[in-house]
Amino acid sequence: MEQRRVTRLCIQCALMLLQHGAESALVDELSSRLGRALGMDSVESAISSNAIVLTTLHNGACITSTRKNHDRGINMHVVIKVQQIVIMAEHRLLDAADVEKHLNRIHPLRYPRWMVVIMVGLSCACFCLLNGGGWDGALVTLCASTVAMFIRQLLTHQGMHPQINFCITAFVATTVSGLMLRMPQFVETSSIAMAASVLLLVPGFPLINAVADMFKGHINTGLARWAIASMLTLATCIGVVLAMTLWGLRGWA
Repeated sequence: MEQRRVTRLCIQCALMLLQHGAESALVDELSSRLGRALGMDSVESAISSNAIVLTTLHNGACITSTRKNHDRGINMHVVIKVQQIVIMAEHRLLDAADVEKHLNRIHPLRYPRWMVVIMVGLSCACFCLLNGGGWDGALVTLCASTVAMFIRQLLTHQGMHPQINFCITAFVATTVSGLMLRMPQFVETSSIAMAASVLLLVPGFPLINAVADMFKGHINTGLARWAIASMLTLATCIGVVLAMTLWGLRGWA
C-alpha cells in the first residue's frame, strides 16, 4: 500500500533528523513536507526525546507509526542530506522509491579521529590565548585538551555512558593542565588555562536546541534536552572538582 510506504519514509526521515541533532521544529517540518510531496493530504507527528509518533492522512484514511529514538551524535551532514532529499521530492525529482534509496544511502560523515583531537586542542588553546592566557597558557591548554579529547573519543568508542565519559574527561583535562601549571616553566602562567582545557565539554549544541525547542512550542522535548545538557555540565563540574581536590590544584582565576 502506497500510504504505508510513504508513512515509513516520513518517519525514517524524522528519525534520522532527530538522531543526529536536528531541532524538533525542523524534524516536524521536513517530515510533513516529505509526506505532502509524496501525495499525502497531511502529516502529523508527536516528537519526544526518545520516540517519534507519526500519522499520515490520505483520502480519509490514516496510518500511524512509532519509532524509538537512539541518539547517534550530532552530525549536520546527515541533516543537510535529508533536507536535500525533501527538496528534491518537492520538485518532483524523486518519487517514493527514489526517496527510499537516497535515505538508505546516507551515512554520517566522520572526520579522522586524529584530526578531531588536534583541531579541538587548537580551538581550546586559541580560547585561552584570546582571554589573556598568553602563549604559555595556550601551550598548557593545547596539551591538556588534546589528551582529554583523545580520552573522550576512546571512552565513547568503548560505549561509556556520556555522563561518566564527561566526568572522566574533565578530570583528565584538569589534572594535566593543573599539574603542568606546577612546573617551573609555567609558574607564572594564568590559571585560565585550566578553564580553557575543559571547553571541549561545553554542551553548546544541546543547549541551543533546547532553547529553540521551547521557543517554538516543543516544550517537553526542549526540557528533556535541557535536562540532559545540565546533567552533562554537572558531570563535568564533578570531574573538575575531583581533580582539584585530589591534587590540591589552585582554583581558576
